[in-house]
Amino acid sequence: MSTPTQESPTSAAAHPPRSGRITSAEARLYGPGRSVASESVTGSQAIIRSLEELGVTDVFGIPGGAILPTYDPLMDSEQINHILVRHEQGAGHAAQGYAMATGRVGVCLATSGPGATNLVTALADADMDSVPMVAVTGQVNASVIGTDAFQEADIVGISNPITKHAYLVTDADEIPQVMAEAFHIASSGRPGPVLVDITKSAQAAATTFSWPPKIGLAGYKPVTRGHSKQIREAAKLTASAQRPVFYLGGGLIKSEAHREFRELAETVGAPVVNTLMARGAFPDSHPLNVGMPGMHGSVSAVAALQQADLLITLGARFDDRVTGQLESFAPEAKVIHADVDPAEISKNRFADVPIVGSLESIIPDLTAAVREAFAAEGHPDLDSWWARLQRLIETYPLGWTAPEDGQTAPQQVIQKIGEASGPEAVYVAGVGQHQMWAAQFVDYERPRQWLNSGGLGTMGYAVPAAMGAAVGNPDRTVWAIDGDGCFQMTNQELATCAINRIPIKVAVINNSSLGMVRQWQTLFYESRYSNTHLNTAVSATGDQVVRVPDFVALAEAYGCAGLRCEREEDIDSVIAEALEINDRPVVIDFVVSRDSMVWPMVPAGVSNSAIQVARNMTPDFDDEED
Repeated sequence: MSTPTQESPTSAAAHPPRSGRITSAEARLYGPGRSVASESVTGSQAIIRSLEELGVTDVFGIPGGAILPTYDPLMDSEQINHILVRHEQGAGHAAQGYAMATGRVGVCLATSGPGATNLVTALADADMDSVPMVAVTGQVNASVIGTDAFQEADIVGISNPITKHAYLVTDADEIPQVMAEAFHIASSGRPGPVLVDITKSAQAAATTFSWPPKIGLAGYKPVTRGHSKQIREAAKLTASAQRPVFYLGGGLIKSEAHREFRELAETVGAPVVNTLMARGAFPDSHPLNVGMPGMHGSVSAVAALQQADLLITLGARFDDRVTGQLESFAPEAKVIHADVDPAEISKNRFADVPIVGSLESIIPDLTAAVREAFAAEGHPDLDSWWARLQRLIETYPLGWTAPEDGQTAPQQVIQKIGEASGPEAVYVAGVGQHQMWAAQFVDYERPRQWLNSGGLGTMGYAVPAAMGAAVGNPDRTVWAIDGDGCFQMTNQELATCAINRIPIKVAVINNSSLGMVRQWQTLFYESRYSNTHLNTAVSATGDQVVRVPDFVALAEAYGCAGLRCEREEDIDSVIAEALEINDRPVVIDFVVSRDSMVWPMVPAGVSNSAIQVARNMTPDFDDEED
């Protein structure tokens, strides 16, 4: 039998991605839609055949006893390219990176017990960031479940709170149906990870395989069309607003509605802010774009939200890193909130006009309704609103000061990487200071150009996620912009990249410390640096060079090209050298100042109006009033 768990409260439904699926509402099947006559197979062969019929071409994994029966027929597949990782967490993050960069479902394989539990961080990460992913894990024989058998773990119970859906399969006959359902659930509605745990006995059992199977998901009915009355109400509010702002979240990218949104934005003419997860959803170069909001957002974007009288919120969830102190967030604004997940509507901020559905269908309908409202009531005059924001943009641009210790500014390194590689490259960040600088100082012009661990904030995400992105986008340059702390958590996947000739480029922003933690210790703990020195560039006292490890030597040991840049004048040439190497991965050890900080900053637990542009320097927004 198969045992589906209940969906998590945050799951919802809309439409599957455009690529790799059937659009027929009756079929509801991911994949190319071929028909396969019934044939005798084992459960393991049914798993592989199902993946093939679902259109899967790349999977990431590592074998072990309970999944071993499935690895045998995997050898015979001419369609599926398996990437042998060095750690299951790497497989999970690689599947995430693949999904985020391509829009297709990412797939990973692992064995039971520790193999499955090593996927937990990636599953939680994918759940927080709504990443379509299917993890297939082996489980001990059905007859010994519950006996504490060797390498037994209740991965369904463990992962239930951090997946969109989870299955335990003990009957080989149900494998095709469960696999089809898993891909449908992962890719439809609010995307997310699905776990399919299959016992070793089910993998070994004889069964039949045919395609397509029937999907039996009673109660799982994605809402795709927004309610017409709510859309008309949203248009009326938009037409009457004097200080409207478009507040974009990652859902806009997931729904592939960026083209439709651009038409809406240009119709309304209101400022646009892109959250960390929405970087690239609306081009940075567009004159309506006023920046990224949030704890480390631009002054203009934070002020736009704080001073708005209307937030047109699309695919965002009002998380604490954007709102700051929630009760003081956007105090004068009414809220239009459109999202595919009804659980997000009014969860953190009350929505005056809630719209549940797919942004791909909601946004064109809203554009048409807004045009009708403008025709009836006239286009609102937003000149004074724009004049106020333009002064903020000009007065408080993003930038940095030269480090007092004479070391290289990390912001400059990242900006030059972006300038040299351009918008067609993919940029994958770890978590911490380098993540924020990468969000701030690279220009993002298209969706799926920027990947990061936003909700969970997983150190170690960058290298394996970049690997997955490169497998899905073999013709693009893929940068992993990582910190020296993050890099040491998953750098073993460099071996995977070297052996499989996946030529990612890793920029290690090496400040010899856990940078963001050190920044907080500087600002809030009287510069008491408890356990944040990493000794990867200098000693704890900063008076001698210490390289433990030596990242260049480490890269070369893994079969990668290793480079080091310690001087500002060498940044351009080192980046150029890295861009010329495409037959193996490249690791660049950028030695930078450990005293550089991420600004602007909204300290935790305070109003966004208290944003600081430097230490103890807060803009006087009253001076910016008309």
